[in-house]
Parts: sequence; C-alpha cells; structure tokens
Amino acid sequence: MPDAPVTLSQVAREAGVSLATASRAINGSATRSVREDLRERVLETARRLDYSPDPSAQAMARGRTTALGLVVHDISDPYFSTIAAGVARAAEREGLIVTLASTEHSPDRELAFVELARRQRSRAIILAGSRIALPDGGPESPPAEILAEAAGKARALEMALTAFQEAGGGVATIGQGVGGLPVVEIDNAGGAGALARALHGAGYRRFGVLTGPPGLRTAADRTDGFLETLSALGCAALDRDVVDGNFTRDGGYEAMTRLLSRMRGDAARSAGNIPEVVFAVNDVMAVGAIAAVRDAGLSVPGDIAVAGFDDIHTLRDVTPALTTVRVPLEEVGEAATRLALGLEAKNMVVHGEVVLRDSTPERSG
Repeated sequence: MPDAPVTLSQVAREAGVSLATASRAINGSATRSVREDLRERVLETARRLDYSPDPSAQAMARGRTTALGLVVHDISDPYFSTIAAGVARAAEREGLIVTLASTEHSPDRELAFVELARRQRSRAIILAGSRIALPDGGPESPPAEILAEAAGKARALEMALTAFQEAGGGVATIGQGVGGLPVVEIDNAGGAGALARALHGAGYRRFGVLTGPPGLRTAADRTDGFLETLSALGCAALDRDVVDGNFTRDGGYEAMTRLLSRMRGDAARSAGNIPEVVFAVNDVMAVGAIAAVRDAGLSVPGDIAVAGFDDIHTLRDVTPALTTVRVPLEEVGEAATRLALGLEAKNMVVHGEVVLRDSTPERSG
C-alpha cells in the first residue's frame, strides 16, 4: 500500500513553526509575509519531506479577505464580550475586521459558522467557549447514543477547522483545545483549586458548589479542581451540597434556590453541617446565587458566603464585592488573535489569580 502523502501539518511540525506560518511560506498570503529565515526553513523541510502543495489551497491563501471570524457561545455573557473586546483590539492592529457569531451553545451552529468562514475565505477563525466533556461510561453517563452523537459532532468540528487551516486560514481556540489545533488554554482546575485553598485559609470548612451544566468541560474542570483540593485539605462538600445549573445568572439563582431548599428541608442536618460558603463556577452564576440568598430572606455574607470565577467587569456593581478568580479575559482574546494569525508560535496556558473580597470575609473560631 503506498505511503500517505505528506501533509502541511507534518511540514510545520518538522520545521518547528505554526501551521499558519508554514501555509504562508508555501502557499503565499495576500496580507502577511513570512520572515525570510523561516520561509527558507519551511521550504527546505517541504523539499526534504517531498511535500506537494495543494494548488487550490495556494489560490485560497492568496485571495483571503481581511475578515477574522470569532465564534462564541453567548455574546450576552460578559465573559465572552470581554474576550471579544480583546480580539477586536488585536485584529484592528493587523488591519482586520472581526465578524462575530453567537452559537447559543449549539454544536451545529458552531460547525455551520466555521463552514461559513471557510466559504467566505476569512483570514482566520477563533472559537471561544467550553468543549463538551465526554464521560467514559459510569452510572451517571448519558445514554450511549447521545455520547456517540456528541463525539461525532466534535470530530466534525475538528475536521472542519483542520481543513480550514490546511487551506491557509488561521485557527485558534480559547478555553480548551480541539484536537491538536492552536489553543489559549485557561487553567480552570488550577484556579478553582487555588480558590479552595484561599477560602480554607480564611477559615471556611463547610462548602457548597454550584457546578454549571453537566457535560460542560469548563464547569467540570472548575468543579473537580475545587473539590479535589478540598479533599487534599481534609474537607469535603457533601453530595447534596453540589448542585448543577445553567451557566447563567438565572441558572445560578435557580441552583442556589434548590440548595437553600435542601438546607432548610433536611431535618437531619445540624447547624454545623450546613455550607458556610458556596462556590459558583462562574461569576454570572454567583450573581444569581446572591440574589437567591437575598430573596430567601438571608444575607451574603452574614448567613452564607459566595465566591465566583472569572472577575467579569460587571462585578464592580455587585454588593457585597464578590470573591473570585481573576482571568485576564481581554488579554486572552488578544493572545488568541496573535496565535490564529501566526504571530505567536506556541500554545498558551493562562492562570487565574484569586481575589478575596467582601463576599467571603475571614471566619474566626
């Protein structure tokens, strides 16, 4: 059986450059040039590997537009709008115009927008948003047909993005990677673990968690990082104090309402067995959780403390000031743009910073 043809990805890997840089060196570009030493290295590697350029890819690369596509899950969420601001700033510096699409968490819409960017010959595309976590069996896993459908959609997205990149377009993802494509990864588990340690250090010993939607990898990573760190510290959140909900303000409100109902309705509980602090895995959920506490006739932090994650800009209007994990979201958007355009050669991991505020005062005793 004949050997498979050498791909542009193999040339890029062997030459030690990004796929976007390799594409510009071989296929040419209507908008950007490649440093001469890099171009020579890529061309020499291509000759050594006997790589044959795709004429249609060359034509597409040389005729790309000045559009950069940004695909987010929910533009009304301050997390995504702040990332979009960073993308827009970096794109403007490169003379590009951002076209924005909001998928409303639909994998089908996400794939459709990628295909549209390919047909429109966009210069690059950036995907911002959590990937689906596919559990490997277990009693709480979704039915096999649902898992198979989700896996199929994930493969289709990876194939579409890879084809877009092989044809000369730039690609980057934010949050978690898609296959081996360029990514600006956020250390969600590490940030949540650091928050758990900080709250433990402030004197908290009984914890609740509002986890976000089942199957969403960002939510799962933050929940796991928080709970695993608590376990290492000799603490644990009871299963009944870990409540899922949508990644929205209303989702946080509803999840906290259910948690408060459980706390009040469980006659077997003693006052010493009720959460002192609740971690919502993003800030908009935390804002909803605070509202639910108040509507229940309780106070934050007097009756229960609340913490979030992301440090979205709208927190400046939240009272009490919310403890959170600060993620430099605008900088994340800028970094992803540079990565998609081949201005950065390596993937990045962004670490959060714990910010303790009035919603989680120190506890004594």
